[in-house]
Amino acid sequence: MKMQTYEEAIDWINSRLKFGIKPGLERMEWMMKKLGSPEKKLKVIHIGGTNGKGSTVTYLRSILNEAGYRVGTFTSPYIETFNERISVNGQPITDEEIIQLVNSIQPFVEEIETTNLGSLTEFEVITVMAIYYFAYMNPMDMTIFEVGLGGRLDSTNILQPILSIITNIGMDHVNILGHTVAEIAFEKAGIIKNEIPVITGAKQKEALEVIKNKSKDMNAKLFISKDDFKVENIRTLHRGEQFTFSYSNGQYQNLVINMLGKHQIENAILAIGAAIFLHIDEPMIREGLKKAFWPGRMEVLSEHPFVIVDGAHNPEGINSLINTLQEHFPYKKKKMIFAALSDKELTNMIQPLAKLDAEVYFTEFDFPRAASAEQLFSLHLLPQAKVNKNWKKLLEEMFNALEENEMLIISGSLYFISNVKLFFKEFTQI
Repeated sequence: MKMQTYEEAIDWINSRLKFGIKPGLERMEWMMKKLGSPEKKLKVIHIGGTNGKGSTVTYLRSILNEAGYRVGTFTSPYIETFNERISVNGQPITDEEIIQLVNSIQPFVEEIETTNLGSLTEFEVITVMAIYYFAYMNPMDMTIFEVGLGGRLDSTNILQPILSIITNIGMDHVNILGHTVAEIAFEKAGIIKNEIPVITGAKQKEALEVIKNKSKDMNAKLFISKDDFKVENIRTLHRGEQFTFSYSNGQYQNLVINMLGKHQIENAILAIGAAIFLHIDEPMIREGLKKAFWPGRMEVLSEHPFVIVDGAHNPEGINSLINTLQEHFPYKKKKMIFAALSDKELTNMIQPLAKLDAEVYFTEFDFPRAASAEQLFSLHLLPQAKVNKNWKKLLEEMFNALEENEMLIISGSLYFISNVKLFFKEFTQI
């Protein structure tokens, strides 16, 4: 039955959540064959890793836009609207296009269920939608696809890119990807293709060893950020970072990014490396970096009172958040609202918060995998920590009581940040 409304289309996509996570490419291969091999029509940059994928996508997309490219991006999760996951030049596709996409692929999704391959998951469906859209409905000069989970068996790994990027490697999704850095790196390195260049921001010796070996096996030229690119003259700006970037053929002095945190420099470096590979000139790189913005990452929601949101959803993200807050806002008294998913490395996320000297409120939100406020509270080592299950009421109260020397940080799951941003818009406009 054809979808008539956007709500029907989204409900149909969300109905796939019941099929969970099913690593493997067999269903994607079947779908691509049925749809006429749309994946072969795309010019793709494929980005995997643990943290920084979304920011790296944003920096690179912004640079490519400055160079005159029409760029399609596939990212997850979304922050404000589902349509963000499939975007053109940073703008989400329309509700009408979502309806059209669902109607185009639905018959094949139903057909595969009659085979021994079984049902497509929600993420597989959305990946198919993105590939179909950029191949047939709105062809792009370039597309950037962000890996959903891992890499080797992720549905996006059906793609044949012109360049692969692997950001840093951290301990995330350990129950699926492995319990050591090397095991996780093996899954991430699965996106490395035969004779396709790779850029990586991985730092750990074990992760780099895996990535080097895989690149060698695939005869793929490897660029290692910490070895092949040099960063110096780093300065913390009021609302961003400044740095000088050097590589074998030149130097770009005093580049500026407007996303906060030293870790954002690491993400920007990967995008610069990709831009150099694509022969993009320095002025476009410089301007693209400056204009790049990624919602939900050290994003200022309000200046007076001062409120920021940051989707720090694993131990590496938490450490980056703590460092950024200490660098940029050392004199602000800090208050935090925190919620996370139960399948994360919660102990290693929550215990480092003790370094912040913040008043932390643990809360919970309506999401299938969300941890309870009590579960989060039970892991803390903070001198000032409280439980408040009603995050909406808590946010309103804290917002209205916040003083000039204080700041409110709302952090944890990106799904939580998505809820917060929508609610924040509502209650600040009343």
